[in-house]
Amino acid sequence: MSETPQESEAPPATTEVETLDVEVADLRPSLEAILMVADQALDKVQLASAVGHPVEAVGGALLDLAAEYTEQGRGFELRNVAGGWRFYSRDEYSGVVEGFVLEGQQARLTQAALETLSVVAYKQPVSRARVSAIRGVNVDGVMRTLLTRGLVEEAGQDTETGANLYRTTSYFLERIGITSLDELPELAPYLPDMDDLEDELTQMAGSNHEAPPEAQAEAEPPPAAPDGGTEIS
Repeated sequence: MSETPQESEAPPATTEVETLDVEVADLRPSLEAILMVADQALDKVQLASAVGHPVEAVGGALLDLAAEYTEQGRGFELRNVAGGWRFYSRDEYSGVVEGFVLEGQQARLTQAALETLSVVAYKQPVSRARVSAIRGVNVDGVMRTLLTRGLVEEAGQDTETGANLYRTTSYFLERIGITSLDELPELAPYLPDMDDLEDELTQMAGSNHEAPPEAQAEAEPPPAAPDGGTEIS
C-alpha cells in the first residue's frame, strides 16, 4: 500500500489591518470653523487638540488652506503670524474694511456694550473671563464689537492664566471727552446711599419688633417694694 504524501498545512492567512485615512476634506472644515471664532492666533498644537487630528496633518492642511484662499482670490487670507494661525482681511481690501468700520462707529452702542465697556474701563487691564464673571453673561461677541470700534485693545496676557487682557484706548478717552483715566467719575455716587438704606432697615426692624400695648404692659416690671425688694402680688 503506497503511502499518500501528507498534505502540507497551508500557512494561516494573514489579516491585513485596515487603516482609516481621514480625508483632508473632513479636516479642513473643522479647522475653518475653529479659526472663524478664534479671537487670537492659534498654533498647530492647539488646533490639533481642538479638531482631534495629528499635528502633522493639521500643519499640512493649514498650508493647503492658505494657498487655496490665495489662489481663489478670497477677500481674506490665512496667515501664520508668530507661530499662530489666524484669518485676516487682505490688504487690497483695507479701504473697504476701513469704511465699514468707521461707519459702524457712528452707531450707538447697545446697553450690553456700554456695560461691558464700563467694566473694562474701571477694571483694566482685565480678561474677557473676568468681565463675563462681573456681568454674569458671556461677553465674547460684545468684546469683538468694542475691539472693532477701536474702544478697547489687547494689553498683554495674564501671567497666571495666559488669558488675553484688555484695556480702553485713547479713542475711548476722546469719545467720552476726557484726557486720562483719572478723570473717570467715581462709582460711589451712583451706588445706593448707605445712610438711607440703614434708616430704612432700622424702620423696618422697629415695625417688626414693636409689641402691642397689652404685651408692653405685661412686660413692664412690677413696682418696687419699700424695702427695695420686688413686690409679689
